[in-house]
Amino acid sequence: MTISYDKNAAVVVLPAVGGGRLKGTSLRRWLARSDLVQLHEPRELLASILAKLGMPCPEAGLGALRMWGQTGDRPTVWIAAADPVYLEPRMDHLCLHAQDAIDAPAADMRPLIDHLQATLANTDNYGFARLGSCGYLRASAPIATAAVPSYVVHRDMPNEYMPAGEGAGDYRSLVSEVEMALHDHEVNLRRQEAGLQPVNCLWFWGGGTAPEQETVPQPPLFSHDPLLMGHWLSKTGVVADWPGDIPSCVEASVAGFVAVIPEQDDPELLERCLGDLRDLLRSGRVSQLTLMFRDGIEASVVPAHRRRVWRRGSPLLDQAE
Repeated sequence: MTISYDKNAAVVVLPAVGGGRLKGTSLRRWLARSDLVQLHEPRELLASILAKLGMPCPEAGLGALRMWGQTGDRPTVWIAAADPVYLEPRMDHLCLHAQDAIDAPAADMRPLIDHLQATLANTDNYGFARLGSCGYLRASAPIATAAVPSYVVHRDMPNEYMPAGEGAGDYRSLVSEVEMALHDHEVNLRRQEAGLQPVNCLWFWGGGTAPEQETVPQPPLFSHDPLLMGHWLSKTGVVADWPGDIPSCVEASVAGFVAVIPEQDDPELLERCLGDLRDLLRSGRVSQLTLMFRDGIEASVVPAHRRRVWRRGSPLLDQAE
């Protein structure tokens, strides 16, 4: 099956834009004339971007793809991602708090993963590994895992996202063993003394094997996200780090592209990128912009939207948080 996409369109993931962050009146009016929507459900970034491109998302093996993106080499064994999380006990349920590379740096993850490898791992069944702040579970036979990464479950009840049916019991048993092993680890004791959330569990998701590499047309990708990079590598797509600005992405692309700006609340970077993207659309260099902001606001922008002169603002952009 041949998969096609608009080769003159650009998909860009940007910092949050709501809550009055966008100060420039001209840019605010330009964006207000687009098709703006507010998403209310959490989203997994790879699936969201591929949906915008009209491309299918892998149903399994996302943990192996993330490792592929980190190492540049295709893993040959069954892998699941193992995200550091804090499971907060509340009155009648647990609340999951995802821990990113800033919350759980490699200096903390290294002894925690090493401890799990020393106390729980069985060479014949499974083992734990770490790359930077990313944890992984290797298993000799497939096990049930969650389908989405921990950031999708952030500040929500994890039970709804855990696997159900066959294999769910083994998943919950493994989670319980990890919780007990990490409960009083010295890293967590130190973190709590410093007023930080402990890493008291791992969120296992995306279990499977990496797909065989194949050649599928993809727009160039500019991103530091290892899962996105791994998927693009599996399709022999063009992959480069986010260069720091939109003009550099344009210069390195023949037509459209996908750019993912690292997550940060930076109004100046937001305005600079939006100004460059507006200029890009006005020049005819791209036919359409799909803008995915980190706070769940999305904008689809085409040249004809400039005629919507009656739109001078949007509650999604102007309302205070």
